[in-house]
Amino acid sequence: MRSSAVLLAVLALCAMVGFGGPAASAAPVLDGSAPPPGANDWRCKPSAAHPDPVVLVHGTWGNQDTWNKLAPALKAQGYCVYALNYGHDTASLLGRMPGIYGTGDIGKSAVQLANFVGKVRAATSSAHVDMVAHSQGGVVARQYMRFAGGADLADPKRNVVRKLVTLGATNHGSTSVLLGYPLDTASGSGPLGGAVSSVLGVSAVQQITGSRFLNRLNAGGDTVPGVDYTVIATRMDDTTTPPESTFLRAGPRAVVDNVWVQTVCAGADVTHVGFPRSPIAIRLILRALDPSYSGRVCGR
Repeated sequence: MRSSAVLLAVLALCAMVGFGGPAASAAPVLDGSAPPPGANDWRCKPSAAHPDPVVLVHGTWGNQDTWNKLAPALKAQGYCVYALNYGHDTASLLGRMPGIYGTGDIGKSAVQLANFVGKVRAATSSAHVDMVAHSQGGVVARQYMRFAGGADLADPKRNVVRKLVTLGATNHGSTSVLLGYPLDTASGSGPLGGAVSSVLGVSAVQQITGSRFLNRLNAGGDTVPGVDYTVIATRMDDTTTPPESTFLRAGPRAVVDNVWVQTVCAGADVTHVGFPRSPIAIRLILRALDPSYSGRVCGR
């Protein structure tokens, strides 16, 4: 690829993540140094109604402040709630900025998630957890389940994760990054991959449609046995594109509920960046975690 095309792609990416572009609001306002309200109470003991702690997994260039609305809503419903920062990597321009996480290699981030879940389980004496994940967080969670101990493919009863709820997860990559150029991104090699990794982080390159990372993650099917997946998408998503690429296909002994926000609530104004703070999305999450949840979903 000519160097001019490389430069154009990198400039387009910089615009998307806040260098004067429309996604400037995606940059975290807070630095993620403190957990969101209601989260990370290490003395919390799960109730009989909600026996599994809920672990919240943010997306690319985010941090645990992503969950400032969802965490207290879950706490108010009686859940033990936990959030982490993962993927801190100063090898990229964005990764060196305060409060920016989720730029590092997704495989390594999944190990960080595994270690955090181990801490949650030890504190709560829980065999299992549920997860809610935004954007890259859904891929990190799936990587954890398939390759880092979050699920037992031979005996699903021993799975750590029982429910996974995702918001605009990049499960099959995105064509919006790099203007749709495919990359071999296992190592971020090549002039384009290297240039993008140095600006946005290797995780951004790994989430491009057709990347070697995603091909490996999805090679055995979209799901693992014994897990209930709720996959929430918005037709207004301009980051995970096309938006339906987030949807999963259920494999053996897995349950998948693919949900369009706008099918549930016609005309819902929910964007990719706004997903975690959307009242509609929060109520869909509450319903996914507990089918007996009777609160209204649509409206403010």
